[in-house]
Amino acid sequence: MSALLTGIGELLTGRLPGDEGPELPLVVERAALVLDGDRVAWVGTAEEARSAALAADVHVDAGGRAVVPGFVDSHAHLVFAGDRSAEFAARVAGEPYAAGGIRTTVAATRAASDEVLLAGAARLVGEMLRQGTTTVEIKSGYGLTVRDEARSLAVARRLTEETTYLGAHVVPDGPGGIPGDVAAYVDLVTGPMLAACAPHARWIDVFCETGAFDVDQARAVLAAGAAAGLDGRLHANQLGPGPGVRLACELGLAAVDHCTYLDDADVAALADSGTTATLLPGVEFSTRQPYPDARRLLDAGVHVALASDCNPGSSFTSSLPFCVALAVREMGMTPTEAVLAATRGGARALARDDVGRLVPGARADLVLLDAPSHGHLAYRPGVPLVAGVWQRGRPVLPQPGPS
Repeated sequence: MSALLTGIGELLTGRLPGDEGPELPLVVERAALVLDGDRVAWVGTAEEARSAALAADVHVDAGGRAVVPGFVDSHAHLVFAGDRSAEFAARVAGEPYAAGGIRTTVAATRAASDEVLLAGAARLVGEMLRQGTTTVEIKSGYGLTVRDEARSLAVARRLTEETTYLGAHVVPDGPGGIPGDVAAYVDLVTGPMLAACAPHARWIDVFCETGAFDVDQARAVLAAGAAAGLDGRLHANQLGPGPGVRLACELGLAAVDHCTYLDDADVAALADSGTTATLLPGVEFSTRQPYPDARRLLDAGVHVALASDCNPGSSFTSSLPFCVALAVREMGMTPTEAVLAATRGGARALARDDVGRLVPGARADLVLLDAPSHGHLAYRPGVPLVAGVWQRGRPVLPQPGPS
């Protein structure tokens, strides 16, 4: 099926100078768009569409609303059970954030059935879709046994093609709550657990942080994943300075996520390597940690993505529009930079060039905003501006009817 969208007040194409393909401006005013099957077929002005007498099976009038690419959420932990709202309440009452709460979710996740895990993750994917997210990455990491990590990824694979094996999230406690043996657990993560999980995963990830895994352990896990055919990504520099960001750059990983505490060498390494720095402002909102300095990264030429880090402990938000607003308010980004980071930036963090942009040949994932420009995503924080969503060329949420 083909569709012609006209009456678009402003279209954010996501195209930047240097991109391959037809020349298009980043923003097209009074725009029109043709979708053919699951792809974008044509982009231009409404006047050009009339001159060319473009036609399609369905004609949709956007009524002056803005259109942006579907959001690409490149960092999310959606397969879990249990509730940690009490932990959040304690934090806002003044208790410091620590990664140990992950173990609470691990216990609940192990006890949950596959059906319960799937229903919970599907509910969150639905929340994301209603807020304009059309591509989402989902990690494991709340099972931490061979069986539970593999079934978590099997659940995730039912919801997205972007699945990440995060057996190296934390070291689980041993019997009786005794701290686990780190070396033995790394052997499990790089051996039997990896073998069980690799068929369900595209990526491998490690939480490289004090209290989780050190740089040598992270390197070993990533090397084992690469040998099993998994591409690497990394959690790093969230809780304090450390070598994780530079390890990601050294290995040429697609993305390194959090990047809250960076020194000049970290920023230079990111700029030189091309590794995307994925910033997760929902975490800082929830934990009251300092926000990453996106302005510093952008000015240094670093590729930046925004993601939700939706998880039950440190960032239980499924809203990339909320993260866009936080990035503008707290991290020094312009509204356009923030929306680009949540679309083409997220796509780059997933090594994708078919999503995150609205250019001919790209996947037809787009969001219709009940606003005249994409800047309203930051200008009107918390307001449900998503009026319609197309995914793979098909409307999946209500929008103006065809004419």
